[in-house]
Amino acid sequence: MKPSGIIDFNMGRKCGDIWVVQQNFETSASMTIPTSRTGQRPSSLLRAFLDNSASGGLVLMFAAAIALAVANSPLRNSYEHALHTYIGGLSLLHWINDGLMALFFLMVGLEIKREVLDGQLSTWASRILPGSAAIGGMVGPALIYLAFNLGADGHTGGWAIPAATDIAFALGVLSLLGSRVPVSLKVFLTALAIIDDLGAVVIIALFYTSSLDAAALSGAGAIVVALFALNRFGVLRLWPYFLLGAVLWFLVLQSGVHATLAGVILALTIPLKGSGTEPDKTMSPLYKTEHALAPWITFLILPIFGFANAGVSFAGMTVSSLADPVPLGIAVGLFIGKQFGIFLASAAVIKLGLARLPTGAGWVQLYGLSMLCGIGFTMSLFIGLLAFPDAVDLQSEVKLGVLAGSVLSAVAGVLLLRGASSR
Repeated sequence: MKPSGIIDFNMGRKCGDIWVVQQNFETSASMTIPTSRTGQRPSSLLRAFLDNSASGGLVLMFAAAIALAVANSPLRNSYEHALHTYIGGLSLLHWINDGLMALFFLMVGLEIKREVLDGQLSTWASRILPGSAAIGGMVGPALIYLAFNLGADGHTGGWAIPAATDIAFALGVLSLLGSRVPVSLKVFLTALAIIDDLGAVVIIALFYTSSLDAAALSGAGAIVVALFALNRFGVLRLWPYFLLGAVLWFLVLQSGVHATLAGVILALTIPLKGSGTEPDKTMSPLYKTEHALAPWITFLILPIFGFANAGVSFAGMTVSSLADPVPLGIAVGLFIGKQFGIFLASAAVIKLGLARLPTGAGWVQLYGLSMLCGIGFTMSLFIGLLAFPDAVDLQSEVKLGVLAGSVLSAVAGVLLLRGASSR
């Protein structure tokens, strides 16, 4: 019997959607085409790829690679001109980062709510290991970044850039290792990333908000009250939530708070429980919304974001460019700060008897996973744009640091995990 208060990330627990995640991981690990619920094989390899939970990371990698290639080709001027073309008062890049990414944050909010109320994070015991790891993984990189940027030439405002983990990228890289990595370790990574996303949302709300417009903020507050009233009175139809959510997004955009936070707020008001005639939670508005959004976010919105924001030109750059405080702080923060912050925080709660190592995983594998968490791509780039909104040169340095730190973390993590599995 396991002592109470100890969380063990094993591969046999059905908790919320985690069982589905585990089935996908097991399928990708065995390199076979997944079967449907009826036991029949999907009709095509494309369907199998779309059903694989780690495929989104591979698509995101491809989009980032194309962006880098375009930004360093004769198409560079056309690429930049297109991103800064204005449509309806906002540039195309602005629409992507403030509009499309609001849907991404809606998805993040839905995942956070589901896991906290009905999933892997539904009890305090189950939150201890991934929660401690996530906190360590945010504090460590931030301190390292500040260590490089406290001088006169530094830019302390970017301290949160290396504090984020890109779950899609990390899972995509992890999928390349197949069955060499225990499923429990992948479930742990998913739980860690959800808490990490929650921390990123709080950081954006508290530290990257510009001057506020009182009228727009008051209007947004009234919409939030209306959304919670819909939830309180048991409204299960989705169209009222999304109608008010669109108004909320516009008001938040005008208020000075970053517009993507409207997506998180909307997610928290969407009901998790189904109707009395359909008590199954998989039929609830939250599950329906999450499952409808997932493929669009994974295979369209995030790749578009990656393509629009990863295109950094290396023209005029040298290896010494990485020695500037901003890219160096970000790269070292992601590569060193993440792995030590996550591993030491995890080791602390495990040694104190508050949690266990994920089932089937050893200390070396936990350390390798901590390295992979240094892949900060999507959220790190996003926070970088908020930290330096009007400094094009610093934005390029942010991209350079994020790419360097993420690539180093991915390569080192894969090599260590491959070595650990072979032993």
